[in-house]
Amino acid sequence: MGNMLKIGTLAAFIAALSACSVGPDYQVPDKANNIELVGSYEQAEKLTNWWQAFGDEDLNHLIDEALKENRTLVQAQANVLRAYAIFRDSQNDLLPKGTLDAGYSASKNQTVLRSDNDTITRGYNTGANLTWDVDLFGKVRRAIEASLAEAEQADILWHDAQLQIISQVAASYGDYRGAQFRLKVAEQNLANLRQTRTIVKARYQAGFASELEMARIDAQVFQVESTVPQMRTLLVRADATLSALLAKKPGELALNTQPDLPQLSQPIALVPGKNYLRYRADVASSERALAASTARIGVATADLYPNVSVSGFLGFLSGPGLTLGGDTKSWSVAPTISWQAADLASVKARIRQAEASSDIALAQFEQQVFDALADMQFSLQSYNFSRQQQQSTEYQWQASEKAMTLARQRFEAGSGEFLELLEAQRDALQSRDQLALLEQQSFNRLVDIYRAFGGGISVI
Repeated sequence: MGNMLKIGTLAAFIAALSACSVGPDYQVPDKANNIELVGSYEQAEKLTNWWQAFGDEDLNHLIDEALKENRTLVQAQANVLRAYAIFRDSQNDLLPKGTLDAGYSASKNQTVLRSDNDTITRGYNTGANLTWDVDLFGKVRRAIEASLAEAEQADILWHDAQLQIISQVAASYGDYRGAQFRLKVAEQNLANLRQTRTIVKARYQAGFASELEMARIDAQVFQVESTVPQMRTLLVRADATLSALLAKKPGELALNTQPDLPQLSQPIALVPGKNYLRYRADVASSERALAASTARIGVATADLYPNVSVSGFLGFLSGPGLTLGGDTKSWSVAPTISWQAADLASVKARIRQAEASSDIALAQFEQQVFDALADMQFSLQSYNFSRQQQQSTEYQWQASEKAMTLARQRFEAGSGEFLELLEAQRDALQSRDQLALLEQQSFNRLVDIYRAFGGGISVI
């Protein structure tokens, strides 16, 4: 009974010692410079289905397929599983480790004594070998904190990978529809120019138009013809990019042939006072990296103190007869204390390395906050500017279309100059292509807003 009491007292003492952990206790930063940081990371409620607001079935299908098939997402998800497996392995370091062993040994002349000459000794052993590193100063617990933070970081990065893939699919879809639309515009413009060329040719053959006028209309036709291969190249590139994102071969997408860019029926809205930083996975990822770096300081600091480990054996030892019973029962306990007393300078150097790594992680986190705020602000402003530019260009195109119609009517009636018609056509062609390009730009900048706000933006 006295021995049991002593063992219980010793176990309680070790447990009390194990409750302390050296190194700094991590606190989540609540401010970066003068920026208040409120709330932890949240995955936006509509991260993967925000695009349904466009009512574009092709876009919704592409995003759904990408979320299932994209290999970057497969890697990110596997990385999460790996990180949590590492965390669980770290947790197991708090517990005793053991193996079940069975062995046989045979030896001859084990000693130099004459009496042992030509003596062969055989024996068997079976039982459990146990080892336990007593976490007196929290080295293992700090390592568990670090591995948990890294696992959470991997999970956040997986959410970020989803956001990035959705953004890439949407932007590539915008490139595809934009190239498709610009190709359609170029073909329509080419058809109009060829119609004008037919009229000019008829007038030239009748002696009412000069060879110079004929050459000028030919030059304009060839100019527009030269843009068609460029648009087709952009279309092929967008198709190839989308195919790669969906893990398909190029040409297998089977998209609707109608070249319409998705349009929101209602404007996007920001909720006043809402902390959109909480949706930024890059900020949250940096914060988890900071937590892991802080915990690593404790791991390094624990090496300043002795390490206590206990090893033991419980089983049976027997001779050649292989008899197992009370007479062959065996056990052993061997506590060990080790201390890096002769290498404390290296230990302190590793502590300084860990502290410097934590300082770096803090600076990276704070910079990520500043970059995220700038990214969100720029995405909103650039989208608004693009919409203004698009609206002005639409007015320009409408005016140039009207001018071209009037110039054509005057030319066909014989009261207008051919150069006026050519110039009016050139303006109309350029403004229509520019409008198509700006419509694509506005859509892509809307994608940037979705990405910059972590999918947390809402539609009114």
